[in-house]
This record gives sequence, structure tokens and C-alpha cells, in this order.
Amino acid sequence: MYKVFLLLLFPIMLSAQTKIIKGSVTDTGSSKISSADITVYNLKNELIKTLKTDQNGYFSVEGISGDSIKIAVKKTDYAPFEKIVDLQKGNEFLKIILNKETQEIEAVVMTKQKPVVTRKVDRLEFNVENSNVSSLNAWEILKKTPNVTINNDVIAIKGGTGILVTINDKKVMLTGDELKNFLENTQGDEIKSVEVITNPPAKYEASGSAVLNIVMKKNKIEGYRGIVSSKYVQTQYAKGVTGVSQYYKKDKLSLMGSYYRGFGTYYREGTDYVNYQESQTRWVSTMNRKDKNNAQNTLNFNAEYEIDSLTNLSLNYSGFFSPKSFGTYVVPTLIYNSQNMAESDYTTINDHQSRTINNSLSFQIDRKLNKKSSLSWISYFTGNNVDKYQNVLTHLNFAGETPKDDNFFTQNKADVKLYSTQADYQWKDKKLEVESGVKYSFVKTMSGLDFSDNENGILQLRPEKSSLFDYKEHNFAVYSSLAYNLGKWNFKGGLRAEMTDLEGVVSEPYERNKNNYWNLFPTFYAQYTTESKHEFGFSYGKRISRPSYSWLNPAKSYYNLFSYYQGDPKLKATIIHNLNLTYSWKGWNLDLYYRKEIYPSMEISFQEPSTNNLIYYFTNIEKGQAFGASLYKSFQIKPWWTLILSENLEHNENYFKGMDDLLYKNKVWNWVSNVSTAVTLDKSNDWKMEVGHKYYSPGIQGTFTISSAWSAYFVMNRKFFNKKLEASFIVNDIFRTMGQKISTKYANQDNYFLDYGDTQGFTLSLKFNFGNQAVKNAKTIKKTDEQDRL
Repeated sequence: MYKVFLLLLFPIMLSAQTKIIKGSVTDTGSSKISSADITVYNLKNELIKTLKTDQNGYFSVEGISGDSIKIAVKKTDYAPFEKIVDLQKGNEFLKIILNKETQEIEAVVMTKQKPVVTRKVDRLEFNVENSNVSSLNAWEILKKTPNVTINNDVIAIKGGTGILVTINDKKVMLTGDELKNFLENTQGDEIKSVEVITNPPAKYEASGSAVLNIVMKKNKIEGYRGIVSSKYVQTQYAKGVTGVSQYYKKDKLSLMGSYYRGFGTYYREGTDYVNYQESQTRWVSTMNRKDKNNAQNTLNFNAEYEIDSLTNLSLNYSGFFSPKSFGTYVVPTLIYNSQNMAESDYTTINDHQSRTINNSLSFQIDRKLNKKSSLSWISYFTGNNVDKYQNVLTHLNFAGETPKDDNFFTQNKADVKLYSTQADYQWKDKKLEVESGVKYSFVKTMSGLDFSDNENGILQLRPEKSSLFDYKEHNFAVYSSLAYNLGKWNFKGGLRAEMTDLEGVVSEPYERNKNNYWNLFPTFYAQYTTESKHEFGFSYGKRISRPSYSWLNPAKSYYNLFSYYQGDPKLKATIIHNLNLTYSWKGWNLDLYYRKEIYPSMEISFQEPSTNNLIYYFTNIEKGQAFGASLYKSFQIKPWWTLILSENLEHNENYFKGMDDLLYKNKVWNWVSNVSTAVTLDKSNDWKMEVGHKYYSPGIQGTFTISSAWSAYFVMNRKFFNKKLEASFIVNDIFRTMGQKISTKYANQDNYFLDYGDTQGFTLSLKFNFGNQAVKNAKTIKKTDEQDRL
């Protein structure tokens, strides 16, 4: 009977021992604070409960027992609050007032400066954020990135071309001038880092000899802030960029949007020399290309929303719109006989314009499954549309012939659409990491060329010189990788399998090229760190470099009556083997590497004596291989003085079949040097100055031999008005020494051209920060209900 009585009485006793704590959270202005984090501890500092305030700032803690508890309240932008509550006083209503956080750190000042270069097991990370180069655009930043060289607007990593450029791991569907213009209008203050991935892990698509991944900043500042910037560039002609970036973050929502507009006149000098042994003549063409573009529009928008602490959604849009680039080239050509006398001539007037539209939209969802594993899914669509028109008039004055005029029109249209979807799974603990995933992508490109001329005295369409190229490519991939941390040793290995199904159809003359193949791409990495922080690394990776879609179009794109460019729908994909040995210690970064390329594809030129045509086309050469060493070191000579040394020495060999069907070997020792020094003139105003020098020794590309070049530059940055205004002044190619000679000479092939890309000039840029530019003190983030369930 006694036990029954106690059993009936137990709920009443329990009710008498538990308490309900209610309260409200406001700021000093009596405004209610919603979604504040409430954490309840016992006096042993053991966690009892977690909850959030409601939309009116109220909270209620039920089922609390004991004599006293500790309540902690946290909210971004507010100082943390803690209070011991005596439960013996009854059901007390707590009125909690949070004070605004007063300690601020300027967004550009770091308490601990990150290293400029960080060596990871599978990549080299170049930290752009809070560095001197953040005032430059993305194209100029790539020129300063370790192991990256840009010569004649071609991006190379340790001498290897065919680089895959990605932004936040998403492929950029632009090449050539379009890619350069896009990167020139991408501002450095939006970039966090550049990752140089010589042997990309299995997670990355296998295309490209290496990957350059540009990591954009994420908005971490609560509230609203913005940046207004403008840039003036004076080379032969003036250019400019102006725009605005805006950021907003509140609780679970983060937004970023930017718009930049570039405009100006672009100039390039060139002279072509072609020697024909058969006719003992020398053709010299002078081409000074001047193009205007009044609207290069670059847009970016990113939205991130945290559904809960386990699930995050993001939507990203980027666009590049160049509605009209136009110019008129007047190109005189003199033809010299064997006595070096000009006996004939012709003049080409090329009136042209082009339009480029690029849109990219992506959606990503990330979900934590438990404390060790996560799942992410991303889909993106990219569309690239290019329209080029030209009207070419040629005045012919050949010896022994009646002077005459020739006129033709061409219109090239290219429309590329890419859809891709990828799911990735990751499991990770302190020592072991496993990644697996699948990916499917589909590419469709339509390229058309309409050619009209007045050969019959009347301007009319010529179907036999016109063409339509339809190309489709399906790619399916699966991958898995394993990383293991064994104290001083780090290992990582992976395998990626890709199936490619492609079909290319040419309308005139009709040709159909269909192919289906599987490839396996293994990767392996090992890194050893000694007690004294010496890091030794080894990596191997197999890659494939698929031809750009424009390279597959066989239609002849005429520069003038005697010169044209042509692609090849039967281009083979290039298989690349990369082998790397690395060493890092106290900022020293040394890479020893070997690269083997099977059927590399590239642009070469050849002269046709029977028609006096100079033809540029993309083709596969037999093979290429290179070995070399690259060195990077940043010396901190004084707290205010830094010296940066970047060197790359490489032996490069290209084997190609000439027009006489014989095998030729082109080889060279190539040295690329970049030395710069930076000093801080006034630390309080971030007033910095940098002087640098770049040197390129002679190089090769297939049949081409490329002469040496060098350039000196100067950079100065300073901040004003409590660091809200930043000014930069840059002088490039101070002595105008970046002109190069690109030549082909074997058998009956003897031609070269002199090229200067109008690199000498200065840049003045201004950037003004407004809104909330302060980073609040970072406190420990409590676990939410969802995380507790992990």
C-alpha cells in the first residue's frame, strides 16, 4: 500500500520540483530581437537545453529542475549575455537586454596574416584576399599566380596549355578573347584565392591539362555594404571599367550582386612575312588592328539561404554581354621579288563587328547527413552565343594584271549550350576522408558560316563556301577518392571513369563524325611533413584535353583574300600524363615535373604556294613532352619590405608532321622569370608600392618558335578617409618590350609574324566602400537542434 501511494504521488512531486522560466530579449532601444540563441546550463556547465527567441523576442524554458541554472544569450552583432538564475525565487520573468558589439575590426585588416601561398596535398593556393594584388582584375591576378604564365594571351601552367578555368569549381564556357574580356571585368576585390591544380583530384572533370579555380569571396558581414569602383586604362587608346558590388546578410539569408561595365578601344600591332621559295617572292602585310567596344557588361548574383544548420541552398547567376565590338582594319601588303623590289601589292579593308552573350545559372544544395558525412548536388546551365560579321574589300594591283577589286561578306554564328548535373558524397573524420560522386553533362553547339562574294560581278551567297556545323556531346562520369592522414604522412588517391559520346555533322561538304569511348583517369598524391615543417610531395595524374568547340568547326573563316582560319571536326582528344615532385619549407615552394602529351591539339600555320594562301588551323601534332622545375618564394626582408621570386625552367619538345609528311622535332629550353618587390610606405593607410620584372625566354608551340620578351611594371596602392576609399596606380610594360616574333621554318615553310599586344600603359582605379564594413568578434557558435541530432 505504501508503494502504491508513492507511485500516485510521484507526478505531483515531480511537478513541484520542475520550473518554467520565461523572458524576453531586446536591445538597448527596446527593439525585440528574434532568433536569438538561448543556451541553458547547470552549475556544472553541462548543457541542458537550447532554443531560440520567437518573432516577438520571447522565450520559455520548461522542465528545469535544481536550485540554480545559467542562461547564455547570443546574437550576431550583439555582445554575448550570461546570467545565473536562482530557481528558488519562483517563476521570475527575465528581461534580457543585449548591447551592440562595439569592438570592430576593419575588413581589410587581419590579426594574423595568412601566407600568400599555401601548399596542400593536391593543389597550390594563392591567397588574393587582403593582398596587394586584390586591386587588380582577375586576368592580371592570374599573371601573378605561382606556376601560371600568360604569353600572347595564352594561359599555361608549368608550360602546359589547354587549361580549364573554373569559378567556384564551375566551368567557364568562354575561350580566347571572350575569356580574357570576362576576366578583365572580374574585380580582384571579389576574389578570395586562386587554386592552381596541376593534377586535379578525381572530383574534377578530367578535361584540361590542369585546372585554375578562382574562388570568390563569401559575404560574412551582417547587414548591408557595398563597393563602388571605377578604373581608367590608358594604352595606345583609352579604356575604362565602372561598376558596383552590393552585399546583404541577415540571419539565414545572404545576397551578393555586382554589375560592371567596360568600354574603350583595343589595339594590336602585327606584321606578317611569308617567303615563297617556289616563286622567289616575299609577302609583307602590316596589320594594325583597332577595335571599339562601348559596352562590356559583367553581372553576378548569388543568393544563399540556410534552411537549417544542416541544409544550405545557393543560387548563382553570372553573365557577360558584349553587344557590339567593331572596327575597320586597313591592311596593305607588298610583294617583293628576288631582287627585293616591290613588284605587286594589294590592300585589304576589313569592316567587321561582333556580339557575345554568355549566361550561366547554377543551383546547389548541401546537406549534412551526420557528424561525418554530407551530400551536395549542383546543376548548372551555360549558354554562349557569338555572332561575327565582316565585309572584306580587296584592291588588287598585281604585276602584269589589270588592277581590280574583290569583295566578300561572311557571317559566323555560334551557339553553345551546356547542361550539367553532379551529386557528391563526402565522409570525413580526423584521419580518413572518402569522396564519391556521379556527373552527367550535355553539350550542343550550332555553328554556321554564310559566305557571299562578287565573283560573278553580283554579290551573292556561295553555298559551296558556306557551312553549318552541328555538334553534340554527352559525358557521363563516376568517381571515388580516398584521403588518409597518418600523422606526418598525407595520402590521397582516386579513380574517375568518363564515357564520352559525340557526334559532329558538317553540312558542306557533308561529313559525319561519330565516336564513343570510355577512359579511366587515376590520380595519386603523397605528402610528408617533418618535425621542422619540411614538406615533401609526390603526385601523378592522367588527364584528357578535349578540343574547344570552335576548333571542331571546319568552315573557313577568312581574315582576307589570302588568309583564313579553319578547324577540324576530326580532332582527337589529347591524353596527358602529369608527374610532380614538390618541396615546401618556410615559404619556399619547389616543383619538379614531367609532362607527356599524346596527340596534343593546337593552332599552327602553313603556307600554300599554289594559291599563296597563309592558313591557320587547329590540328593534332604527334606528341609533346616537357620536364622542368618551378620555384616560388616570398622573402620578408623587413616588416615593411617583401621580395617575391617566381622562376620556371623547362625543356619542351614538340613532334609534328610537316606539309611534306616528314616528322619534325621542335625543342627548346624555356625560362620564365618574375621578380617583384613591395614596400609599405604607411601602414596606417595601407600605402604600398611594388616594382616588378617579367622575362620570357624563347619558347615553342608545335611548328612555331616564339622569341623572348620582357616587361617591367609598377604598382602603388593607398587608402584614404578611414580606409573607405582605395586608390591604385599601375604602369605596365614600362619600356614597351613585350613585342614578340612567332616564326615557322622547315622544308618549304618560311613565315613569321611580329606581334605587339598594346601592353604599355597606365591604370588608375578608385574604389569606395560604403555601408557596414566592420567584422564583428567571432564567438563560439552553439549547436542547434538539428546538429544535436547528429
